[in-house]
Amino acid sequence: MKLLLAAVNAKYIHSNLAVYSMKAYCREYAEQIELAEYTINQQEDEILKDLYRRKPDVLCFSCYIWNISFVKELIRDIKKILPDTVIWVGGPEVSYDAEQVLAELPEIFGVMCGEGEETLRELMRYYVNIEKQEKAEIKAVRGIVFREKGAADREFDSAEVCAEQSSEQGVQGKYVRTAAREIMDMDTLVFPYEDMEFFQHRIIYYESSRGCPFSCSYCLSSIDKKLRFRSLSLVKNELQFFLDKKVPQVKFVDRTFNCKKEHALEIWKYIKEHDNGVTNFHFEIAADLLTEKELELIRTMRPGLIQLEIGVQSTNEKTIKEIRRKTSFEKISEKVKRVQEGNNVHQHLDLIAGLPFEGYDSFKSSFNDVYGLRPQQLQLGFLKVLKGSYMYEKKEDYGCRYKHREPYEVLATNWLSYGEICRLKGIEDMVEVYYNSGQFSRTMEALEQEFEDAFSMYEALADFYEEKGYFGISHARIRRYEILLEFLQKRGIENQEYFRECMVFDLYARENLKTRPGFAEEQKAYKKQIQNFYRQEAENPRLLKNYAGYQARQLEKMTHLEIFTFDLLKTGRQRENYPVLFDYKERSPLTYDARCSQVELVQEENL
Repeated sequence: MKLLLAAVNAKYIHSNLAVYSMKAYCREYAEQIELAEYTINQQEDEILKDLYRRKPDVLCFSCYIWNISFVKELIRDIKKILPDTVIWVGGPEVSYDAEQVLAELPEIFGVMCGEGEETLRELMRYYVNIEKQEKAEIKAVRGIVFREKGAADREFDSAEVCAEQSSEQGVQGKYVRTAAREIMDMDTLVFPYEDMEFFQHRIIYYESSRGCPFSCSYCLSSIDKKLRFRSLSLVKNELQFFLDKKVPQVKFVDRTFNCKKEHALEIWKYIKEHDNGVTNFHFEIAADLLTEKELELIRTMRPGLIQLEIGVQSTNEKTIKEIRRKTSFEKISEKVKRVQEGNNVHQHLDLIAGLPFEGYDSFKSSFNDVYGLRPQQLQLGFLKVLKGSYMYEKKEDYGCRYKHREPYEVLATNWLSYGEICRLKGIEDMVEVYYNSGQFSRTMEALEQEFEDAFSMYEALADFYEEKGYFGISHARIRRYEILLEFLQKRGIENQEYFRECMVFDLYARENLKTRPGFAEEQKAYKKQIQNFYRQEAENPRLLKNYAGYQARQLEKMTHLEIFTFDLLKTGRQRENYPVLFDYKERSPLTYDARCSQVELVQEENL
């Protein structure tokens, strides 16, 4: 008997922790369980071919909001080419309304609800006993919903079920829901990672806790109040595995990592003390809960060792109260600034558009408040009205109109029109391109001074893109700069020479360009001085000590020396010559910018 756990991820770099954890937990059946990971960007035919080649007896899909439509289409076609395969689904997108899922997809035999590790083990035991012709009872498996009509092995007739469901009797009485499963002890989970070769160039996910203590109305995690933690001794051993393997990034999936301060502090202490200089750890935290001890510890960490994702969602107090968040922007702001003082932690802040009592102007205020904190990334999300959430229960009161299909994204509310949603979508695109990319940092900081506030700047830029028909086009990076210049000209913004130099600086801070951008001033007049500088560095390195042994011409190719007429390192606008050296071997772990140093150039006769 062969069971296949299948996951369809959003991107190739992602991995599905759930299926790996479930297989690891069912270690006594390891030889009979296979894993298969695909992406929603793959051709359906490619996936179907692979599933057909594997020919599982039982096929289980992990279902989430980003893959459910894709998975449904796969299931409908899989049953046509593998009619004897028994299909199960599990995950957050099917657990809430399992009976409805079964009614919609007659190809599915059953749904695993909630945590899947122990449920899968009991299902495996059932199917193995069936194969051995031993006594087995599927109703003994807890935490599942399955069809009463038909057998769990190979007697399922989808046509018959479809016909039955179309009768006047409806769906009542056609499905069996077994007893709910007790929540798992986190220490019983089996560490799912062994051979890390398979995970090269992919994000590694890890959990040290399950559940959430908070009641945010838009989140399904608020339903599960049974917060539990994995023992610190186990966590430390498992983190050491990642450290020994020099895994590039480990992303904790804990819903609020620092909700138990002793747990968070011990883990942060451990990764600091055992830092391998390579591995980065990502945490989703509540900034307002950070303690003084935690802040002091974070300040001492290697730059880039950790990154923090912080959900702000809104700075409108009425909105915050309505969505059941027990926090204040004042506290969040204070802690974010404290972390920033160390200049060693990447911070990612989130906002949600479409929340109750948050109209366009209110969201503008929330945006400016959060943008003013200057996080490394600012994510603009849009409310998703998820079945089972308190927001779903209140959708009529809030006038929530949302997409019929996943991700059930809001279209309008009592406070926000669809037209305003569209404008915010455009602003979101501009923030992603011109802020979150980190490729335009000095340019956008300068441009902001030309507007009333940051929101107005991105709003105007989005309107310009809309007017020119630039949305929906995959622009090259250089083209994005050229569009900015068009925007400056359209707005009649003065001192465009300054903005051009900001753009050149941003370009070379990220990349040693082989082809000079068309909007950059020529450097031929400084050719001799630049050559002299590199000759000096080759003979007696001062700024390029990491390049020992290289000749001057090699140094010139491996780094970049640009002569600016504005003092961009000090954001000054007085005109003079300011040579800046870009060292690509030395990059900021927070921004990935090359190390920038102002240098002095000398004429050849003065050497």
